[in-house]
Amino acid sequence: MNGRIERGLHMAERCCAARGVNLTPLRRRVLELILNARQPVGAYLLLGQLQGSREKVGPPTVYRALEFLLEQKLIHRIESLNAYIACVDADHPHESQFVICTDCGSTEELHDDGIVESLRRHGRDLGYEISGQIVELRGLCAHCRGAEIRQ
Repeated sequence: MNGRIERGLHMAERCCAARGVNLTPLRRRVLELILNARQPVGAYLLLGQLQGSREKVGPPTVYRALEFLLEQKLIHRIESLNAYIACVDADHPHESQFVICTDCGSTEELHDDGIVESLRRHGRDLGYEISGQIVELRGLCAHCRGAEIRQ
């Protein structure tokens, strides 16, 4: 297991212990699979990976684990892809923005409190009380742009 995954799992264990919630072996394994993915991963791909290592794992089991990880802010749901990505800073509550490569699918998490506040302010100006934000930007990552230039 690489260092990034080990650090992510250790951070999740710390967060769960501090919050008094149980990071069961299955929840931990789902988080490990998400941490190991190079891009956002869907529930059914996770299900397939789990079925190779466990006997009876069905979709509800995976969705319950994902729901727990979302509630604990250990992962994020990429709405436009219906997929999940590990949170880079679960120790601190935050709202994130995501940049998604339209070619390779790599996804980066951003933390820009200015964007969050600006959207909340605009919502208030329109008479809304904003309860959540989904900001997903799409484009080509530097690696894919480089490949496009070389062709």
